[in-house]
Amino acid sequence: MVFPLLVVTAVAAEADAVRAGADAGHVVVEPVGVGPAAAAAGTARLLATGRYRAVISAGIAGGFPGRAPVGATVIGARSIAADLGAESPDGFLPIEELGFGLSRVDADPALLKNLTSALPGAIVGDVLTLATVTGTATTAEQLRSRYPAAVAEAMEGFGVAVAAGDLPFAELRAISNPIGPRDRAAWRLKEAFAALSTASEALWTACG
Repeated sequence: MVFPLLVVTAVAAEADAVRAGADAGHVVVEPVGVGPAAAAAGTARLLATGRYRAVISAGIAGGFPGRAPVGATVIGARSIAADLGAESPDGFLPIEELGFGLSRVDADPALLKNLTSALPGAIVGDVLTLATVTGTATTAEQLRSRYPAAVAEAMEGFGVAVAAGDLPFAELRAISNPIGPRDRAAWRLKEAFAALSTASEALWTACG
């Protein structure tokens, strides 16, 4: 029996964009909520009630200027919980330095390779998961410096990755806005949803 691919998004609009391009016979697409906690819980619920061959966290995201422009498609090499840790007088301490666990999940190597081959124009790099979206130049620069391989930030990837467990996992994002001072006028949601739909056409090919 061939199990379907599970694609989880934060909101219904993202799910609709994925469904517009995905193979409906082999890809199940569900919105699970905004933020890492809702994403983890929603993904775990879906995995407990069905069998899937792999899990993709998909949706729109902010892109780091100079690394991932608006309209670009991004494939996450790693999903990183960028605010999971502690503040200190010397700066942010990731949870690894506290000895409490891991803040990074690598994409499945075979899945990452297949997605990259199926989407040759996509930008491959780390995707940050944040419970609070970046809205200042100061925070954007701190993240750029702390995570030199990061190309985008979103709010769900790490939560989905943790829930996926031993199943192959990857993160797919379309860039809707630059990371930095919050400016809704600079967002390009229509273009990002279109890019997400186009990228979703390759999902079953990459995972099948």
